[in-house]
Amino acid sequence: MNTQVPFLSGLWKEIFGVTWTLYKIMIPIIIMIKIVEELGGIVLLSQWLSPVMALVGLPSEMGLVWAATIVTNLYAGLVVFMSIDAELTVAQVSVLGTLLLLAHSLPLETAVAKKAGVGIVITLMVRLGGSLLMAWALHQIYQEGDLLNYPAEAIWQHVPTHDPSYITWAVDQLKSLAMIFVVIAVLITFLRLLKWLGIEKLMAIVLKPILSILGISRDATNLTIIGITLGLSFGGGLLINEAKRGHISPRDIFVSMMLLSLLHSLIEDTLLILLIGANFTTIFWGRIVFSLLVVSLLVLVIKRIDECVCLKYFYKKISE
Repeated sequence: MNTQVPFLSGLWKEIFGVTWTLYKIMIPIIIMIKIVEELGGIVLLSQWLSPVMALVGLPSEMGLVWAATIVTNLYAGLVVFMSIDAELTVAQVSVLGTLLLLAHSLPLETAVAKKAGVGIVITLMVRLGGSLLMAWALHQIYQEGDLLNYPAEAIWQHVPTHDPSYITWAVDQLKSLAMIFVVIAVLITFLRLLKWLGIEKLMAIVLKPILSILGISRDATNLTIIGITLGLSFGGGLLINEAKRGHISPRDIFVSMMLLSLLHSLIEDTLLILLIGANFTTIFWGRIVFSLLVVSLLVLVIKRIDECVCLKYFYKKISE
């Protein structure tokens, strides 16, 4: 009983801490989106993003979801998704989920990569280009094979009201924020359960041989696995510390950060996208395979490039 009290206390502190941090980001975004909508900006922005969304088989308004996710995080993007009345197939939600998973929180996570010595341009190219490439490829596969062409059933969904009053809108947003709290509470509890069951350690065992094939050193492998399972900020922060101490080469840091850019927070982010009705195989195994292929190609490229050129254009040494 005595051991349960600190556990529950720590769990609730984590849930409230994460929720409050997200609310501080999301509430201004929700208000901003409402103002933009009232001014007719949603229609205009949808028109601008329409060609990109059409490329991957999505309605133009889904560009707003991706834009919000790129600038902030997955949770904020999903709030925008919930506020849009659109009926999507499982294929479309899976394509959208791919965009969100591979390219989100770019201002923050690009800054982390830069501190690790990886250039901003190459990070953005890999994340934005990679997300569009995978989304386009999935769209072609789904379209040609007529796969997953049935309505998506979202666990986390929003039932729009047709009352145009601001009070009704505010109540709807409060309901959405309350749902986010519930989702975070369940998610964090589930993640702790997975950790207790040793799922994270099992993933580490499976991933180690794969990372060694990519040429990532033993020292960088463990830190990369932390990032893959827990998030880029966790893994990236550890990699930065080790790089400053000179324990890991800039080339290893680059390869690790490129992999983390596409493949991080594998458990939490996957669960979030599953909540809106995406296909598990696509967003979990598909993401793993695609990320490993892209990074393998990058490894082949930098192996053929002189170290001085790499240090100039791809990565650099960082010091204490």
